[in-house]
Order: sequence, then C-alpha cells, then structure tokens
Amino acid sequence: MNYWRERSQPYKPGQKTAFKISRSKIELFKQCPRCFWLDARLKITRPNSPPFNINKAIDELFKKEFDVYRAKKAPHPIMVENGLKAIPYSHAKLDDWRETFVGIQHLHEPTNLLVFGGIDDVWIDDVTGELMVVDYKATAKDKEVSIDSGWQISYKRQVEVYQWLLRKNDLLVSDMAYFVYANGRMDLDGFNNRVEFKTKLIPYKGNADWIEPTVAAMKACMDGEMPPVGDSIMGGPCEFCTYARARTELTMQALRDKLQPTIKNN
Repeated sequence: MNYWRERSQPYKPGQKTAFKISRSKIELFKQCPRCFWLDARLKITRPNSPPFNINKAIDELFKKEFDVYRAKKAPHPIMVENGLKAIPYSHAKLDDWRETFVGIQHLHEPTNLLVFGGIDDVWIDDVTGELMVVDYKATAKDKEVSIDSGWQISYKRQVEVYQWLLRKNDLLVSDMAYFVYANGRMDLDGFNNRVEFKTKLIPYKGNADWIEPTVAAMKACMDGEMPPVGDSIMGGPCEFCTYARARTELTMQALRDKLQPTIKNN
C-alpha cells in the first residue's frame, strides 16, 4: 500500500491501517497530550497562527541558493567561512523529503505509525561521509540570534526527529545538525524597498533517544481516553486547553443564568 501521499482520517483505536504522524504532531504531543488526542482522534485542531510568508520566502530562497552549490558539488560560502568541510547532499528523493505532506518517512512497526517530516536541507561531511540535518530559520531582532531560549527546544526536537528519520532510512547521520539562521537588520537608515539579513550558522548536537519512547507514548495516548489538561513547554497549563475550559464554563454559566428565571417561574 502506498501510504505516503494519503491524508489521514481521524484515528480509530484498533485500526489496521497505518496512521500518519507528522513531525509537528510529535511536537504537539510534547507540548500537550490533550491537544494531540483531540487532533488525532477527533480532528479538532488548535487555531492556526497567521502564515509566516516572509519566513517561507526566505526558506525557498535558501533552498534555491544551496541547490546551486549542490549542482556544482561545491561548498557554500557559509560552510567555508565556518571551517565546515561539507557540501550540500544530493539524493534522488530530496524533493520528496522537502515536500510538506510527503517528507522523509518511516513506518514504526511496533505502533503502526507512519512518521514523516518535511526537511529543509541535508549536507554531507567530506571527511566522514555522514549526513548533517540542516534547518533554515529567519527572524528580525536587534541582538545576535541563538537557539538558547527555552521555547526553542522545539527547534532542537525538530532536527532530532529528522536525524531519527534519516537513520531509519539506513543513512549514516551525524549527531551534529546546523541551523542557518537569518536575522533581519534593524540598524540601517531606512527600508528603501529591501530588508537586509545577516546569516549565522549555528551548530547543534542532537540526541534522538527520546523519540522511540515518545512515539510509543503517542500510540498509547491515541488508544486511550482524552487526557487531562496538560502543561505547556513554557511551564504552566496549556493555554489552548485553559482557554477552551474557560470558554465552556462561561458559556454554561450564561446558559444557566438565562434559564434560571424560567425554572423559578415553573
């Protein structure tokens, strides 16, 4: 059966067909099992944030830029500047790996979950032959970019999932991943119909040991009852669950208040 181009239906406990789990759904589970359960079992998704179209444009331009060096089998200047002996990696399935709803995939047989994720780029080490996961990021701030903030653990988990998926596809993968991080400059005199970016290469040593137990926990969650309100990665209760509960309580109270005069009259 060709799973990889099928959109998943709501999960049904005990189903025999493989169920697709994206990298972003793994992150959702890590943030809040309740939100994940509602998404997987009932297709009730969190509200979407506005699309980051500028970030998407930068991603596409980065891909085109690195593809030039991929075709030449030559290192990109940012690799040379950072003393990295590597070139962009060529693979017959690279376009699939980059496609959002296709990505690089692995059927996790113990759970029958088809895990996939759309990767930004892969480089190959000239010396060891190991593949290195690369993720493009873009922002605009008046200080040096980093991946040190607490909320950026999602960035780290993202590349670790990609490392795990590549290894599950029998590829030799380095623990070292890289973020190509573009930062829009705010120190210029004016806009003048252009935004200039300063790009920084940030290394990160990944550890994918958490993924196998997490996938197993996700399957157990999907097969079980709806979890209680969970805690967010930033600490405290999940803001989405908290909002939903508060809205339900206020709605029910409003209905009770509306019905109270009728009950008294009867």
